Order: sequence, then structure tokens, then C-alpha cells
Amino acid sequence: MYDEDDLSLLDIEEELESPLDKIEPLTAESVVAKPDPEVMLALLENPQPQQRMLAARAFCDIEDARATPHLIRLLTDTCPLVRVSAAYGIGRNPSLEAVSPLIAQLNSDWNGYVRKGVVWALGNCRDRRSLAPLANALRTDISAVRLWAASALAQMAEVGYEAVIGAMPPLIEALVQDPVAAVRSNSAWAIGQLCRELPSNVVYATAIDALIQAFAEDQDLGVREDAKASLLGVGDPRGLQLIETLEQEGWF
Repeated sequence: MYDEDDLSLLDIEEELESPLDKIEPLTAESVVAKPDPEVMLALLENPQPQQRMLAARAFCDIEDARATPHLIRLLTDTCPLVRVSAAYGIGRNPSLEAVSPLIAQLNSDWNGYVRKGVVWALGNCRDRRSLAPLANALRTDISAVRLWAASALAQMAEVGYEAVIGAMPPLIEALVQDPVAAVRSNSAWAIGQLCRELPSNVVYATAIDALIQAFAEDQDLGVREDAKASLLGVGDPRGLQLIETLEQEGWF
């Protein structure tokens, strides 16, 4: 599975450089001493965008439910630096009240890195309403957003059976068809997570078939390894047998 640090591997639009890359790195002193929540809550209302951004960013490290209404409001801030920081802050402080505003911002925001943060936050909110917008993002958005949409759909395992069933088709489609290997890898990982929540039914069998196909046929080694890891994690007998057979025959 790929994470945020692996985005350099993706062929994404050059103009969508991460806004967070422009923020000065935290000093060793600031890492040791966490920001004061009371001060950061006040700064969320600051008229200066830089201050609002830093305050929202602080709540990526601080868990405080009082920040959530402010972070929701900042999702529509005029500054994309503030919006992306607010999205990550909500991801660390997930709330059911944030789901609808997050979906609205996903559907309207022009900035790909804001949308990437939004899909991550939607996954962390673990709500049935997130399923359709995350599936649509996986099918239609830029590669950086698709990468995280695949991972976010794995969170449907915490939502319930119907959500797991609904998440499988877009993930299988991405595993088989997405042109970016990192997206296929995250889809393989997510399918493995969801398969653990399913009985042996037609959806489960279709998902296993897709993992087997990816393990046997994908041109990218990383995708094959993630498909193999998912098959091993699920423990499906067909998958285990295929892995053993192909390895004994020296395919890998």
C-alpha cells in the first residue's frame, strides 16, 4: 500500500503541488511542546489566513471536539492552504456533522490537494453517506485523489455490510483498470481489508478473483505484492493455492 509520502511516484498534474509543502517545517522545540488548544481555537477565527492555516494544522495533532465546527467552516475558506489544513484537521477530529460539508467541498473544490485531504477525512468519519462520493472520486478524480479514495473506502469495513458491498465494485474496477500502479496497489489493499468482513458469497468471490488476477498478471511488482498480501491476509484457499503453485513453478 502507498501512503502520502509516495506521491512523488505518481504522474500527477504539476500545478497541484501540495500546499502543505510551502509551510515551514516544525522545529524540534515545537514538536516536543504541543500547541495550546485554547490558543489554537482562538486562532481559527483570526483574520489572517496564515494564522488560520497554522491553527487548523495544529488540530492535525490535537484531538479536541470543540475545533470541529470551526474546521467545518474553514473548509470553504478562500485560501486553499486553510482549506487543506482544515480537511486534515477534521480527519484527526472526525465527526458525523462534518460528513455533509466534506462531501459538498469534495464536489466543488478546484484544488486537488484539498480534495485529497477531504477524501482522507471522509474515510476517517466512517459514515455510509461517504460511500458514493468516495466511489466517484476513485473513478473520476486525479491520481493523487484516487490514491486516497481507495484507502478511504477500506474504512467502510467499520460502517457495515451494505457499505462493504457497495465499496467493492469501484475498488475492483480500479484494481483492474486504473492506469496508475499506486492506485491499483491501494485498491488491492482495501479489497483485502473489506474481504475480511464478508461471508463467502458472490461479491467475496468476485473480489478474490480480482486479487488473483492482479497477483498473476499485473505488470507492476508493487501491485502484485499488495494483491498477494491481501490474499494471504484473507486466507482464501483458492488464493493461497495459486500463490503456492506460482511460486513453486518459479513465476516470481
